[in-house]
Amino acid sequence: MKVQNITNIDKFFKVIDECAGKVELVTEEGDRLNLKSKLSQYVSMAKLFSDGQIGELEIIAYEAEDVEKLIQFMMNN
Repeated sequence: MKVQNITNIDKFFKVIDECAGKVELVTEEGDRLNLKSKLSQYVSMAKLFSDGQIGELEIIAYEAEDVEKLIQFMMNN
């Protein structure tokens, strides 16, 4: 799924942390980074934004309830 215009980075990571299953970030090179890992969160996000906003990401959530959480986050934020 593509997510766009994330302005509340802390809340985005909170939603990721609340997910039951694996959530991965797909890089431009096609690599997949586990977003539930704090180290991966810091490393990947430091490269993706410098102005406090994330334009667009491709993420993969493997559990249906996690997909729903992420969709709700995108719709309400």
